[in-house]
Amino acid sequence: MRKEKMLSDKTADRIYDMIKEKGTFSPGDKLPNEIELSKILGVSRTTLREAVKILVTAGILEIKRGKGTFVSENAENVDKTNLDSIDAFKISAMDIFELRLIIEPEAAFLAAKRATDEELKDILKKGMAVEKKLIKNQDRTKEEYMFHKSIADAAHNQFMSELLPIIFNAIDTGVKISKEIEEITTNTLYDHRTIMSFMENRDAEGAKTAMKLHIMHAINSMRK
Repeated sequence: MRKEKMLSDKTADRIYDMIKEKGTFSPGDKLPNEIELSKILGVSRTTLREAVKILVTAGILEIKRGKGTFVSENAENVDKTNLDSIDAFKISAMDIFELRLIIEPEAAFLAAKRATDEELKDILKKGMAVEKKLIKNQDRTKEEYMFHKSIADAAHNQFMSELLPIIFNAIDTGVKISKEIEEITTNTLYDHRTIMSFMENRDAEGAKTAMKLHIMHAINSMRK
């Protein structure tokens, strides 16, 4: 049985009803600014932000950088049951990231110690490719795959490659969530630079800690 809904979930339901049931907002409409909408709904701005995240993830709202929050053109086709699946999605994502937390810091530790000079250059090159995508706010899924694969390969452990599907699954989830939680993108840029710095200096403990913090930042952002 699902636990009683949090205030942010209830707020998301109210906004959904304003769109689908009451016709207050229509597909393509821009929502009032955060201060105004929080007053209309009688909730804090923090609660409103969480509700908006839920609706963005469900495909009901979309955030256009520099313009505001809009009702998705596809909102009419989204069923309300999708909102109830968001919590399950976050729990699943959390499980994947916790497993990643077990695997990748150790992979970074081994890679920093065992990588050949060529492998190290490849790790840094692929890390820079991720950074370029982050700065341009472009999809970085493929580049993330290659960066984390290069670290796993450089660990020189024959079973590490067997774990790559888990890592790739987590990357897919992380990129999707980061589109709704800007903090994750900001942290990823800083974290990748830190990981690469320790790698370049072959500081195994530093690389391990940096990778651990990178994954923890994503986990903590999802818990907010």
